[in-house]
Amino acid sequence: MHVDMDAFFASVELIDRPGLRGRPVVVGRAGGRAVVVAATYEAREFGVHSAMPMAQALRLCPQAVVIEPRHDAYARVSAGVMGLLAEITPVVEQVSIDEAFLDLTGSLARLGPARAIGESIRRRVRERFAITCSVGIGRSKSVAKIASKGAKPDGLIEVPAADTLAFLHPLPMSELWGLGPKTAQALARLGLATIGDLAAAEDQSIRRAVGEAAAGHLLALARGRDEAPVAPRREEKSIGAEETFDRDLPWGPELRREILRMADKAAHRLRRAELMCWTVSLKLRTADFRTFSRSRKLAAPTDRTKAVNAVAQELAAGLGSAGGAVRLVGVRLEDLASRSGQPVQLAFGQDEEDSPVDRVADEVRRRFGDGSLTVGTLIWQ
Repeated sequence: MHVDMDAFFASVELIDRPGLRGRPVVVGRAGGRAVVVAATYEAREFGVHSAMPMAQALRLCPQAVVIEPRHDAYARVSAGVMGLLAEITPVVEQVSIDEAFLDLTGSLARLGPARAIGESIRRRVRERFAITCSVGIGRSKSVAKIASKGAKPDGLIEVPAADTLAFLHPLPMSELWGLGPKTAQALARLGLATIGDLAAAEDQSIRRAVGEAAAGHLLALARGRDEAPVAPRREEKSIGAEETFDRDLPWGPELRREILRMADKAAHRLRRAELMCWTVSLKLRTADFRTFSRSRKLAAPTDRTKAVNAVAQELAAGLGSAGGAVRLVGVRLEDLASRSGQPVQLAFGQDEEDSPVDRVADEVRRRFGDGSLTVGTLIWQ
């Protein structure tokens, strides 16, 4: 089973704003170079979609209501939904904040047919969290994911094992899970339009077009063969924060403040996940769209804002100002490990006073939202 929340960020915002239901709502920062984080289905009817520049979205749908994102709220609802799914089966693989796979093998005898379980999940999500989800059921993860997409919004599609190929083959090839645009173009040049076309194609011609590994994977999916298991306890590979600014920032105090702000956000998210990082990475994109990335391995793992910021600032200093004015800053924390399993050591730039300060800041943000408290040096004089 694949369970996918519908327009998740926008739906969470409407929990506290029921008067906006039925209206086009866009989540994201207004103005400048901001992009759409999420959009309700009413906004999508105007062509608005996630990752679209906000200015373009408002040209397409000038009557849209724009709401600033609240990531803590999304995390709380996500945790609640994932907890509900864990009541159905312990074999849950969360693949993002708003979607998960479930292996129902051990639950059918206890809870009944898969469709009944899916309908129960949809009802309970609606009643408990005031949002909707779409459910896909199939013999494999790839079929279930395609089915849940077809069920959107607020629906359920079950594909019996015997009907797998009949379900897959008429669909456009773009529906295959994990098919990238370049690979899709290479297959289209062979005259393939549907999943059925790909399934019927000669193996060797597909290998020549996209390579041995990709060909084997895509042909297996197109022919209904996908043995990938639902894998619980999927570990985060990295946690970070980045932002594209309304105007280009010169190198100097203003840029250093933005690096601190991204370091603070990333470290807060790291602590919320009860993780520590061994590597700090910095990404800067200049006004001419060149991207510079640097990273540093730490002597000891950390989850402290001050330590993360110290490394990020040194990485920026190492780049100098050769790249010109900056339009995007990102700080990413990598090589993650559980905080409970790490020895207490002080990383570069960290002191003993960091810990209580960070803990208090995290608690304030948990109770009152991400924007309720910030580092003092980020406040403009």
